[in-house]
Amino acid sequence: MPFDFDSETRRRLGYRLIDRIDEYFSGLAQRPVQLPEELRTFADLGEPLPELGADAASVLDNLCSDMAAQGFHVPSANYFGLMNPTPTYMAVLAEALVAALNPQLASLARSQLAPRIERETVRWIGERVGWDRPFDGTFTSGGNEANFSALAMALAMHFPQSVEDGLAAAPARPVLYTSAEAHHSLDKSAGLLGLGRKALRRIPVNSAAQIDSLQLEEQITQDKAAGFAPFCVIATAGTTNSGAIDDLIKVAEICKRHQLWLHVDGAYGAAAIFSDRHRDLVRGLELADSITIDPHKWLAMPFAAGVVLTSHPEALQQAFATSTPYMPKKGAAAPVLDNFQVSTQWSRRMNSLKLWLTLQVHGRQAYEELIDRQLKLAAFFANWVRGSELFELAAPQMLPIVNFRVKRAGITEQERRAAHEAIVHEVTRDGRRWISTTLVGGQSVIRMMVISYLTGHRHLEDLMIAVTEAAKKCAGSGSKTQAGKL
Repeated sequence: MPFDFDSETRRRLGYRLIDRIDEYFSGLAQRPVQLPEELRTFADLGEPLPELGADAASVLDNLCSDMAAQGFHVPSANYFGLMNPTPTYMAVLAEALVAALNPQLASLARSQLAPRIERETVRWIGERVGWDRPFDGTFTSGGNEANFSALAMALAMHFPQSVEDGLAAAPARPVLYTSAEAHHSLDKSAGLLGLGRKALRRIPVNSAAQIDSLQLEEQITQDKAAGFAPFCVIATAGTTNSGAIDDLIKVAEICKRHQLWLHVDGAYGAAAIFSDRHRDLVRGLELADSITIDPHKWLAMPFAAGVVLTSHPEALQQAFATSTPYMPKKGAAAPVLDNFQVSTQWSRRMNSLKLWLTLQVHGRQAYEELIDRQLKLAAFFANWVRGSELFELAAPQMLPIVNFRVKRAGITEQERRAAHEAIVHEVTRDGRRWISTTLVGGQSVIRMMVISYLTGHRHLEDLMIAVTEAAKKCAGSGSKTQAGKL
């Protein structure tokens, strides 16, 4: 058989790959994020489809070399970008094991131990939330699917007939609410669920980039008076732009008054539950009806791993249960539902093993240390910004994300945005490190995030120097970008 290597070949290739992965990990503390700007190319590879195979060792070596030399390295300690971490090494090994065993998590009967490991991992996470009532959940492909699943549950619980009969069964047009800073996956979910993206009411934020609770309640009241059917509020624990955490307790009180489902998109920030010292950052999380958390963000897992949890276990089955004659029948000795009955997915990859294995080897306290360290590093950078003559903080630093902007009286928003783009381009053009620009409250900011467990003070100090030099260079260039307005 063409795919069936002998034992000696498997071992030789496996050891060769492990050596290359070890070499890669050994250099992550110093590794540039990408090639210098002038060497970056994005053309297709252009090779024809191979009709006959080549030597496996040569192909593997060439691939490893090319990926290391020409890739974009989010695991680097110099990556200060979006919520893409350096993965734990145990998670890397877990991914290899999952690929080899290829367990099918759709059915308990077809996978036996694998679903039990997943359920144990879900239980560990739910227990850290602090719910005092039964809960359940499932791993997903990421936060997008987790948020979609939570909204599907909320819809099914408020309008039970809609699962079979569609939204036509609802007594009025359903609407839901979130902040102007919440994740774009919520717009996708509203459209895909048939609610329509216009049904998602985006509420303005306050000066801390949190959802304005007064305006939220006013909008709910107005919608009820206009004949709409409010059913869900999505609060955010750790926005992508600034790391803002909505006042979960206030939002929960509003939901209780109006009998609305509370979903918390904690894809990033909800990981604070793994820290006894910092779990108050997400105080009120236990009041949620459902929660999203992405281990492939603050828990240092490789892509992809999302989780959706709910304190209404029946909602999972209400939204997703179905039947088919070719799936094994659940026996009386198996009280646990098959995964395909509580998930949007059918064929299911075992995305839980990497987190389970990391926790088994390192324990929760490793995350306690990681969260504390990254918060302190972000505070260190924020304090530098406060003392800078060139920059100022643009939003409160709640999580390991720092938003800052150029400091100059009288600068227009257009000029500030151009200056930020010029500075970020100058900082990133040599490929050494990566930061980005974004908008918070509609205004331009430079965004820096501590996400790699390898990042230390020296990396931040180097970034401070690079940002300062870039700002001075751009200010002196008088370029068409208006960076000279600095």
